[in-house]
Amino acid sequence: MKCIYYLSPTLKSTHEISDDLHAIGVDDWFLHIHSKDESGLVKEHLHSSNYLESLDFIREGFIGASIGFVAGLALAGLAYVTEPFAMPIPLIGFIGIVFVLTCFGAWVGGLTGTMQTNKKIAHFKDDIKAGKYLVLIYAKERQVKKIQEMMAQKHSEAVLAAVDPHFLNPFADLQMVRA
Repeated sequence: MKCIYYLSPTLKSTHEISDDLHAIGVDDWFLHIHSKDESGLVKEHLHSSNYLESLDFIREGFIGASIGFVAGLALAGLAYVTEPFAMPIPLIGFIGIVFVLTCFGAWVGGLTGTMQTNKKIAHFKDDIKAGKYLVLIYAKERQVKKIQEMMAQKHSEAVLAAVDPHFLNPFADLQMVRA
């Protein structure tokens, strides 16, 4: 499954794009719009992007968990070498240290990510601030060509901005289409 990014200049155009995508079989579940004008999306009954798409807490959570895991291994290694309790720590104690620090790192990373725009959406920050609408279309491989052909025929005002070949991977880069 891929995520196709289009930039639409107006709310009216975005609504027409949504209707045309529905007509060729794209459900609301696979269509989200990112905009600074959330109230306009609500009035037009368009599906705005969700927190998974807008915020970077998944990516930052993974980074925090990785840092916590490494810190947990370091602390467990230090505890093994120094024996702070004057007796050997059982294996479950070392596993617990690594587990707790990994979870803590994921929690802190996730909280940090709630304060940051998703890395993939951040590419379009200037366009969104300028009042454009970012249309995210999640499509199966067999639908991609059909969607792109329909958009080229009916919505020349919308610009194909990027294609995300790995929409589930928060670390993957977008394949930017525009200059």
